[in-house]
Amino acid sequence: MAVSVDLAKQLDKAYENLTVAEVLDAPVAALAGVSEGDAEKLSAAFGIKTVRDLGTNKYFKLAAALATIGDNGK
Repeated sequence: MAVSVDLAKQLDKAYENLTVAEVLDAPVAALAGVSEGDAEKLSAAFGIKTVRDLGTNKYFKLAAALATIGDNGK
């Protein structure tokens, strides 16, 4: 089954028409609100260079899971 997602507001304009696979391989600065400076800091601190790296980073995954668990208790 094909899934359609509009990511235009979540991505910088240059990345809006890419496939999900292409976005995952794009630099984290492709995400709207993430600057080149932010991307450099993520790379220096965590070795994160791509959107995929950010989404699969163990610290970010743990933080997201904890936030979900905490939000479910509200």
